[in-house]
Amino acid sequence: MQSTSLIGRAPNRRRFTLALAAGAASVAAPAWSQPAWPSKPIRIIVPYTPGGFTDQMARLVQPGLQKALGQTIVIENKPGANSILGVDALAKSPADGSTFGVVIAAYAANTTLYPKLPYNPAKDLTGVALLGVSPLVAGVSNSAPFKTASELIDYARAHPGKISFGSSGNGSAAHLTTELWKMQTRTFMVHIPYRGAAPALTDLIGGQIPLFFDAATGLINPGKAGRVRLIGVAGDKRLPVLPDTPTFIEQGFKDFTGSTWAGLLAPAGTPRDIVQRVNSEINKLLASDEIKARLDAMGTFVGGGTPEDFNRFIAAETAKWSKVIKAAGVTADG
Repeated sequence: MQSTSLIGRAPNRRRFTLALAAGAASVAAPAWSQPAWPSKPIRIIVPYTPGGFTDQMARLVQPGLQKALGQTIVIENKPGANSILGVDALAKSPADGSTFGVVIAAYAANTTLYPKLPYNPAKDLTGVALLGVSPLVAGVSNSAPFKTASELIDYARAHPGKISFGSSGNGSAAHLTTELWKMQTRTFMVHIPYRGAAPALTDLIGGQIPLFFDAATGLINPGKAGRVRLIGVAGDKRLPVLPDTPTFIEQGFKDFTGSTWAGLLAPAGTPRDIVQRVNSEINKLLASDEIKARLDAMGTFVGGGTPEDFNRFIAAETAKWSKVIKAAGVTADG
């Protein structure tokens, strides 16, 4: 009886041994799987030259994100073709969480301005996080024959085509916001595109152009120093850094808003958990007092929200500026 009992239990012992071996194999399996992200340096493509608003916003979050992720993050400036070269490089990068990019309002406008983009914004790229929104501020030359928004409109209507306005380039936020202003105020002014905001600001200060809408970061110091007059903020509330400059809405220009903004994108197909992780870390950074203070000083409101929120924001901006571009007949060449 004893030997029969032992023989009967032998298969059970073999099954138990096999089960232990299978369990050990399953525990050991992760050692052969993909390394935990991020396992290599991350790059953030900035499709503009160093020093501008886009570059500033990328470098604003770079140190904190690098610390949170425990991996080196390199900023790669890749300017050209109104940001198209850099965005195309991002769209064609591996969707493995090793490459992100920062874009601004021109990204939304380009969808309409350039019918044959080398990438498809809806299919090749996805939003990660909105970093910040900077309502444009209207700066007027001290030599201009108008000092307020109402005086500007009266003069423009009395002298159609006699007022020129600068922008940082065709299809830029500065250009399209002024086109929207023209449409809403039924005025005619002549557009002078510059190769960036800096030369336009120089000519505004020098009196070569009487009007320039730009991100607050460029106009704050000249405005406070009295080198230009700041006549309005194209947002729904005043900027803390310019508390005495009213919004155009306050001045009776209903619903007139125009801004530049910055946000982080990733190639489409980037794993969801990676996108969520980066979004979460960005939101933590934006909630810090240090980042808020730095954004306030730039005349920029804190962004944040989910990746889906940012995708919806981009869609709304694309639709808004598409209407302006078509109604005003704006092209990439002028």
